Amino acid sequence: MTEQGAPAARTEPPATATTAPFWEATRERRLLLQWCSGCERPIFYPREECPYCTATSLRWRPASGRGSLYTFTVEHRAPSPLAGGKGPYVIALVDLDEGVRMMANVVNCPLDSLEVGMPLEVTWEQLPDGRCLPLFQPREP
Repeated sequence: MTEQGAPAARTEPPATATTAPFWEATRERRLLLQWCSGCERPIFYPREECPYCTATSLRWRPASGRGSLYTFTVEHRAPSPLAGGKGPYVIALVDLDEGVRMMANVVNCPLDSLEVGMPLEVTWEQLPDGRCLPLFQPREP
């Protein structure tokens, strides 16, 4: 299979009051996760209430940006030019070391090298508004 090409400009993800700290940190290429003050569990995607204990006292903490590939699919054709350009591209679920699962693209990896369980690390794609989109790429174990 071929290596992935660089994605085209994407539609900018919406930011809300709940997600604003996450997106603001991406301007500095920092990955943040919410943590519940009640049960001390990490949370992803950002929300207003803990999905485990329903506490509303959530705070933001830096994440390591490291994880492993849980599962993936290779899309050979983008559904729209605003979805990231041409195919093929990888849509993946990544298990972060902190204990949450995140959906993202895997980049900088030959498609035939993708393997469930492979170690990944965050990398960034600049968005037109200055925020960055977290993507993942292979890392050394």
